[in-house]
Amino acid sequence: MTNYIMPAEWERHSATLLAWPHNKEDWPDKFAPIPWVYGEIIRYLTQVERVALLVRNEKEKAQAIDVCERAGADTARIDFHIIPTNRIWMRDSGPIIVKDAYGKKSMLDWKFTAWAKYSNHKLDDKVPSSLNESWNLPRVQPMHNGKRVVLEGGSIDVNGKGTLLTTEECLLADVQVRNPSFTREDYEEVFAKYLGISQVIWLENGILGDDTHGHVDDITRFVKVDTIVTVVEKDKGDANYDLLKDNVKRLKTARDQNSRQLNIIELPMPRPVVFEGQRLPASYANFLIANDLVLVPTFNDPADRIALNILAELFPKSQIVGIHAVDLVWGLGTIHCMSQQIPY
Repeated sequence: MTNYIMPAEWERHSATLLAWPHNKEDWPDKFAPIPWVYGEIIRYLTQVERVALLVRNEKEKAQAIDVCERAGADTARIDFHIIPTNRIWMRDSGPIIVKDAYGKKSMLDWKFTAWAKYSNHKLDDKVPSSLNESWNLPRVQPMHNGKRVVLEGGSIDVNGKGTLLTTEECLLADVQVRNPSFTREDYEEVFAKYLGISQVIWLENGILGDDTHGHVDDITRFVKVDTIVTVVEKDKGDANYDLLKDNVKRLKTARDQNSRQLNIIELPMPRPVVFEGQRLPASYANFLIANDLVLVPTFNDPADRIALNILAELFPKSQIVGIHAVDLVWGLGTIHCMSQQIPY
């Protein structure tokens, strides 16, 4: 029996965790606008909750304050933590905060291996333990069969009541790059023990251009306990068409923790975003749910308005804000990837 439950993202936050951008290799030849995108995101977040912001040193802290002030953010609502990082993708390298039956919080410190892609990830792997010097929460390193479990927050999405979304491409691909000996059953045991999950919905593949091997937060998200949004591609000639059609098919036959059918809402995909010949993982599903606020990546696309309107109907009490993400997505992630919610 589990001792923990991972709250849904729409449950009230005490803060959103971010890390100030610094690795120019993540946005080669396009880094200059990125801090200003962060400033805009932080401007909106500080209107509704605190921001826990990682910076590498005092100089970077001063730079962040300058940008945020000029962008109109409430810097009094930013809690700075001087913690060195390799990259800024807090959804994956940051901690996941869970609660017990009495509402007491604990920090899950998963092993982080930079998507089995980069060798320089040791600083990122230490982010949860470094943060906990300030937060002082019970810190748990999830284990299975005697080994520390590798898991990124972008590979899962939950409804807070026992159902989890993930993809086979990410966790069960033929070439297993995270937990090589793990089976479907191993993951489900881990999810049950550490996240309070009794039902796992396995989708097959993520979108083209996603270098994380199919993170679910680029394709399919819970927006209510019983409601899921999932991106679809209308162009039959697009490489994502069949992949996303299969996901919809799986979702329509899926059941939640109470064996009930879920409401499935389709989100459009923007037209392909390509830079230097590379297809980028542009998706409206990579939105962040904050307190009475939803930040949605937009791509100068006619479908921007459609996606924003769909999400506005699903979150009628929240402000729905589009954040221009054409530059941001060159880093192969957008708003959800860069953030991690910290529940009350």
